[in-house]
Amino acid sequence: MKLALLSCVIAVSGYAQSPGTFTATADMVTPRSWHTATLLPDGRVLIAGGFVNGIMFSPTDSAELYDPSTGTFAATGSMTMARYDQTATLLPNGRVLIAGGGDATGQPGLSAELYDPTTGTFTPTGSMGAGHWRATLLNNSQVLMALPPNSSAELYDPAAGTFTATGGYADTTTLWLAETATMLAGGKILIAGDSSAELYNPARGRFNPTGAMIYGYAAVGRSATLLMNGKVLFAGGELDRDFDGGEPWPPYYPYSELYDPAAGNFAATGNMTDARWEHTATLLPDGSVLVAGGGPAAYQSAELYDPARGTFSSIGNMLAPRFGHTATLLKDGKVLIAGGPQSSAELYTPSVLAASPVLLSLSGDGQGQGAIWNAVTGLIASSQNPAVAGDVLAMYTTSLFEGGVIPPQVAVGGWVAEILYFGDAPGYSGYFQVNFRMPNGVASGSAVPVRLTYLNRPSNAVTMAMQ
Repeated sequence: MKLALLSCVIAVSGYAQSPGTFTATADMVTPRSWHTATLLPDGRVLIAGGFVNGIMFSPTDSAELYDPSTGTFAATGSMTMARYDQTATLLPNGRVLIAGGGDATGQPGLSAELYDPTTGTFTPTGSMGAGHWRATLLNNSQVLMALPPNSSAELYDPAAGTFTATGGYADTTTLWLAETATMLAGGKILIAGDSSAELYNPARGRFNPTGAMIYGYAAVGRSATLLMNGKVLFAGGELDRDFDGGEPWPPYYPYSELYDPAAGNFAATGNMTDARWEHTATLLPDGSVLVAGGGPAAYQSAELYDPARGTFSSIGNMLAPRFGHTATLLKDGKVLIAGGPQSSAELYTPSVLAASPVLLSLSGDGQGQGAIWNAVTGLIASSQNPAVAGDVLAMYTTSLFEGGVIPPQVAVGGWVAEILYFGDAPGYSGYFQVNFRMPNGVASGSAVPVRLTYLNRPSNAVTMAMQ
């Protein structure tokens, strides 16, 4: 039965661009920087907010959608308020949580709103108790709103539409605007700032210290990227001028370091070819990291980090210099680079292309009843044999990283499921098996949607029956 299911793989279309190159795509409707870019389940990219024409404290409430199938941008509904540097989080139900960010006075906002891709509209949701600059979807379906450390972190509950306080930070003295928040493979969140670093444990709702950074003083505009091996790459940054660490000027750094969750410490790795800050860092499906643009002046240059060698190498220039731009890994494996501060956008085509994961369906077209079975009984989770909360289910997928430790996220009926196993599908070369536990709270039905997300790229949606 399983062999037949594996024959139902969706074909992946070809690619026109040459590998390792930047090519133009259409301009955005609005020239913007310090905006957000979110890959939606249908493959479009939601671009929202930011500064218009690079003018500081001139945020916009406008939003637009990039359609990779046409290579064009089109306006969508406007946000309920103008924002820049806000957070944008794709929720398990397919909506996007937009929260916080700065207003026209530069002050952090407390309001939040939801974008619905089916209607193209934004609607208000609960307000935060404090302004936050980082948001992370947790494996319990909630969103951690973190930083600054001089206020309590909060959790957003999508079911209730409310924010509630969670544990206090272990260190409340670091620079509030310069920290990063990165979900580790085990589900904890790494918060790294000027010199200290700490971990948020969702199971306990607490922050605890971990190792100190080597280049903690290069805190502003530094990137943090979870690698396929589970380590976190920190690259570049601007000197925190409240703490110079005895370092000479100029205040921009090419330094990089790795956080090892197993050891709980930081170690140096190769330096970037350019000192830069407020650049983008995008994990590619082959495990390398694309670093592009940034400052101090808007750079055109881009480079790749090779985790196997621990080195950066130049890959030439983008079509335009960019600062305050976004870089989004698309479903087809290309990277959309947009704005910063102009309206132009471009695509980077990696030398190794991999499409987003595909979930198999019984019909073979990637729609309808999924090839999802009870791991104990071996029966398809259909109307005749519906799953119940707590059941262990299994399914096959494509396009995971061979030997990688970053788990996929599986959403069932808008709720994140616990991942029990992901890796090679025994006996079926080129395919991957994902075992997950049916989450609580899913409404019963014969066609409950199931979607897998890996490297922030959602798969197609299939269905299963839930009792």
